[in-house]
Order: sequence, then structure tokens, then C-alpha cells
Amino acid sequence: MEQLADLWSRVTASQPALDAPLVWLALAVSAAAVLTPAWRLSRHGVTIVHEAGHGFAAFLTGRRLNGIRLHSDTSGVTVSVGRPSGLGMALTLLAGYPGPAAVGLGAAALVGLGHPAGALWALLGLLVLVLVQIRNWFGLWSILVAGTAVFALTWWGPAEWQSFGAVAVSGFLLLGGVRTVLELQSARRRLGRGRRGTTDADQLSRVAGLPGLLWVGFFLLLALACAGAGALLLLRLPPPW
Repeated sequence: MEQLADLWSRVTASQPALDAPLVWLALAVSAAAVLTPAWRLSRHGVTIVHEAGHGFAAFLTGRRLNGIRLHSDTSGVTVSVGRPSGLGMALTLLAGYPGPAAVGLGAAALVGLGHPAGALWALLGLLVLVLVQIRNWFGLWSILVAGTAVFALTWWGPAEWQSFGAVAVSGFLLLGGVRTVLELQSARRRLGRGRRGTTDADQLSRVAGLPGLLWVGFFLLLALACAGAGALLLLRLPPPW
């Protein structure tokens, strides 16, 4: 019981806000991870959350989740069993691209409320849930590396480091969520009209009857909205209304 109480106190601990220069530095680290060649490696983090979004939606809609695979080229696939059409399939397909931005916004909200440690523990919980569904060695390695880094920061990192890390991870997911949607449309353009069928947007087009480009636009609007709201929370700015 004492150990559980200690863990709960860590998860719910309140911490003072970072000084503004440190917040900007953390967001600069986020931007560097997304906008520089480091993206070739850091994109794996966004893919993990993307596939977690598919898996979570599949679970909520009653589909049977058969596992998640993460690949070295930063792609991933979530396999679920159920009707190949209908609301459950549509929501499962829909949840991938908005996932990173939504998780980033949730983490930013916890940071804004003074609970950066809680944001990191929530991310660690997400990684554990994905871990039990991983079905390939590269995916296992990816989750273990990410989980070890987050756990080390939450367990041994000083409060200021935890706050810095929570801001950086939130910013990374918010910006990464926008970039992956832009990459989706670039990939669709390169593939051409006859070869796009495997993307989430084009699978949604078949299931829901709306053009793939509209789904890309919807993903982008959600990602931008989350990024804008997340920026207000992380920078502690008043809303524009």
C-alpha cells in the first residue's frame, strides 16, 4: 500500500509552471524533432500514437483487436476483426491521424493545469497498452525504448526536467500530428488516382462514401485545431474569444 501511495503521489503531483524561456526552448526542441532530418527517427513516436488511436477506436466499437505492428520505415498497421464496413470500421479508420494531435492536446491540458508528471504517466500508460498488442520485434523494441525513456524521466527526473519533457512531448505530438497529415496528402498525390487505396483516407472513402481528399482536409482541421489549442495551454495564453 505504501508503494501504491507513493506512485499515486508521483502521478498527481502539482508542479510550478516553467519559466517562459524554458517553455520556448522545449517547444524549439519539439519543432526540431519534427522539422529537421531528425524526423526520420522521431516519426516513430507519432506512429506509435497513430496506431494506438486505431486500436483504441477498434476496442471501443467492439471490434476484436488482433495486434499492432510497427516498422522500421516509420509505418505501422493495426489489425482488427469485425465488419468490413459500418460505423465501427469507419471510426477505427478515422482515429489514426487525429490520434497524435489529440494526445498532444491532452498532455498540454495536464501541463497547463500544473500536472506535467501526470501527462508523462498518462503517456507511459498508453505505451503499456500498446505494448501488449505489439506483434513484431521492431515494434517491441520501439515501445521498450520509448517507455524506458519516459519512465526514467518520471521516476528519476527532477521536477523541472519533467515539466520540460512534458512540454516538449506535447509540442512534438501536436506538430507531428499536423506534419503526418500533410505527408498523407503528399503520398496520395505521388501514388496517383489508381493506387491510393491503402491510405486511411481512401479506405474511409470506400467505407463512408466521401472523397479521400475531404477526409484529409478533416484530419488537417482537427490537427490544426489541437495544435492551436495546445499552444494556448502550453504558453498559458488567454483564448482568443
